[in-house]
Amino acid sequence: MNDQANSVDERYETTPATLTTWSRQDTTWMLGLFGTAIGAGTLFLPINAGLGGFWPLVILALLAFPMTFFAHRGLTRFVLSGRGGSDITDVVEEHFGIKAGALITLLYFFAIFPILLIYSVALTNTVGSFMEHQLHIQPPPRAILSFVLILGLLAVVRCGEQVIVKAMSLMVYPFIVALLFLAVYLVPHWSGGILSTASVVPSPSALLNTLWLAIPVMVFSFNHSPIISAFAVDQKRQYGAHADQRSSQILARAHLLMVAMVLFFVFSCVLTLSPAQLAEAKAQNLSILSYLANHFNNPTIAFAAPLIAFVAIAKSFLGHYIGASEGLKGLVLKTGRRPGAKNLDRMTAAFMLVVCWIVATLNPSILGMIETLGGPIIASILFLMPMYAIRKVPAMAKYRGQASNVFVTAVGLVAITALVYSFIA
Repeated sequence: MNDQANSVDERYETTPATLTTWSRQDTTWMLGLFGTAIGAGTLFLPINAGLGGFWPLVILALLAFPMTFFAHRGLTRFVLSGRGGSDITDVVEEHFGIKAGALITLLYFFAIFPILLIYSVALTNTVGSFMEHQLHIQPPPRAILSFVLILGLLAVVRCGEQVIVKAMSLMVYPFIVALLFLAVYLVPHWSGGILSTASVVPSPSALLNTLWLAIPVMVFSFNHSPIISAFAVDQKRQYGAHADQRSSQILARAHLLMVAMVLFFVFSCVLTLSPAQLAEAKAQNLSILSYLANHFNNPTIAFAAPLIAFVAIAKSFLGHYIGASEGLKGLVLKTGRRPGAKNLDRMTAAFMLVVCWIVATLNPSILGMIETLGGPIIASILFLMPMYAIRKVPAMAKYRGQASNVFVTAVGLVAITALVYSFIA
């Protein structure tokens, strides 16, 4: 089997003529993947990752790229293994049968849709706070504000998938600049921070325990599985038999960009703030931007922080909408109903608008619970399902025997067990 895998790898090393030029569409997808992954979760990553101490953070930094790249490449290959232009819900049914397809589609929807609701709440809170504290304008009633914001994002959605990806890729630029600005701004304020824990080498058992509980934080801070299905379908449409190679190239560049950018931001934050200050931020349930704004009492940071948060949340909302709508449409079709494509799009958009609006208006405090419940499902779909398919599905047999498969499976099991443990605890 290893010989077979090696022969496949050699075949993909030769660059076809159609892949000699990197296109604008490839760049758009690269930034779209970056935009879906790097969102509101990134703003809490320095707090969660920094609290574990220096050495666990260094190990997590080294694992960040392989964890992110191999997992999302596996899910992309899974979607590409389907016939024609099938999305993830169709491919699951094709490989595992109707009942398993319906179950995975249901889990896929419930893994992504709650995150969309959280982004609706966070977006309303961010804009309302910005109007009140920075612009000194009394925000409109919450029901009106949330409706206008969600309707505005859904107006972008109605323009089509390509417009969503392009909008997200455009929003990435100011977000990258803002993260770089903040990270560089903090450099003169580096006081050692987490380096104070570098002299304390944890015991092997303590280190493993810290990594076990911290890996899910890193995994889901870089998660962009909701957009992978649409990405894979578009790659197959653009490149046909060469879709695997080009999609892997796009994923690799996107992940290098996001890992380098986010880790620079994370290390800049944890070198500025002490472990006690990180613990205080966690206790106050604040993002790192809000804590830094309060910590420095700097008007520029105070004004820029909510704008950065708005961009982060808006682009993540758009990316997760693609996955949530895809899952909802799959559920509708698996009930036996066959509405027209336009009617199905309208029904999906109307459902999303109403539910997101209601939840954003009610402003529930459910972030931790939803992340805990959705986390194991996301880990199962992103890490374990593609690896299981490689073992069982003939169309994916060419990927067997690779060391990365063992690595992805191990990380998936670690993420799931740690999340279940945290929920029980």
